[in-house]
Amino acid sequence: MRKAIGALSGGALMRGMARFSAAFALGLGLLALGAGAATAQEMVGAPHNWGLGLQAAGGPIKEAIHNFNELVFWIIVAITVLVAVLICLVVWKFRASVNPNPSKTSHNTMLEIAWTVVPVLILVVIAIPSFRLIYYQDRAVDPELTINVQGRQWYWHYAYPDSGNFTFDSYPVRTEELAQGQIRNLSVDNPLVIPVGANIRILTTGQDVIHSFFVPSLGVQRYTIPGRTLETWLRADRPGVFYGQCNQICGVNHWFMPIEVRAVPREEFNAWAEQAKTRFAQGLPPGPPPSALAASAEPVSTLLAEARR
Repeated sequence: MRKAIGALSGGALMRGMARFSAAFALGLGLLALGAGAATAQEMVGAPHNWGLGLQAAGGPIKEAIHNFNELVFWIIVAITVLVAVLICLVVWKFRASVNPNPSKTSHNTMLEIAWTVVPVLILVVIAIPSFRLIYYQDRAVDPELTINVQGRQWYWHYAYPDSGNFTFDSYPVRTEELAQGQIRNLSVDNPLVIPVGANIRILTTGQDVIHSFFVPSLGVQRYTIPGRTLETWLRADRPGVFYGQCNQICGVNHWFMPIEVRAVPREEFNAWAEQAKTRFAQGLPPGPPPSALAASAEPVSTLLAEARR
């Protein structure tokens, strides 16, 4: 009888474990399927509700910025915890009830050396990756395309010298003219279009005052200064649209200088460039790439509600 009960219990246990394993495998499969679907979708680099930390990385520069930010964050956490522990220790150990006669020591040589050397070492640990990141952002290695960016009051002027030497202006879309899929104060009439996976050299200059070409999700920021040409670079590792704004106070309408960068496959970029050259020869602005037209027919994700405000 006991053997029968034990066999039944063992069989029920094995069946339960089998059901749990099957459900767990199904859950992992659905999670992987959802992750694959999310990866297949085009990325949108823009602010979203309840966002914490930096914007998601759309290219290698932003990935490097994320890594450096994480390093500095954990150093700050360690310093904060250490200082908090020291304060609690001093308050507890040297309170008046247990230490009625405080020490008359005016200084401690070893302690003074320690609190001088340790901060210097911390700064060295921060400085080395910081300098490497600055130099990494500074110049493009073997760029495939050069784009000239000129800041003007209050819009952007783009030139493609390597793709037919055409130029165009990029203005914000007014609120009353927003189409479905466009974001208030971020969408523009003529976005900056780049091919996915290409190293793009950006040459910036200013026409009137100092502006700032700033696209957070691509990790690019460079001033546009009248009379000077500055260089930086960017690369988008996947298709998507990446938004930015001028963050330099360049006048009363400086917040009306949004930046919209659209990363499309190489074939689509080539077709867009040919169409842009033709239309500019006729004095017309270039149209958006085909993927942009398809995206505009879809509703904007609720994650972008904050960016609309």
